[in-house]
Amino acid sequence: MEAPQLTDPFAILLGLRIDEVRPDFCRMCLPFRPAVRTAGETVHGGALATLIDSAGVVAAWSNVTDAPSRGATANLSVSFMAAAQAIDVFAEARVIRRGRSLVFVDIDVTDARGQPVAKGLLTYKLGYG
Repeated sequence: MEAPQLTDPFAILLGLRIDEVRPDFCRMCLPFRPAVRTAGETVHGGALATLIDSAGVVAAWSNVTDAPSRGATANLSVSFMAAAQAIDVFAEARVIRRGRSLVFVDIDVTDARGQPVAKGLLTYKLGYG
């Protein structure tokens, strides 16, 4: 099955790519290119935070069984662990708890060599009515 395409304009601008989606899981890539770097060849922290948020949101929506009409990130925390230097980075987002309207998602970001780059925790609010 082909992975769904992103529709968020900012995610598209960054070049984010969904590699895999299954219930309560998303793997997403931020390919390295000059537009996503900061000083030198370091991937910008804001681009990494957007990757974390985007992968977490896709994971949150991946296993919705009722019919919410909207949703929004309620909280996002990001811990940067290492600089990603001129390399693609990948986020793996896993839902760790799903309540009635809040979804909690744990996100690990690694570089193409598998080295840890960042850690995220997302709380996503599904809206009804």
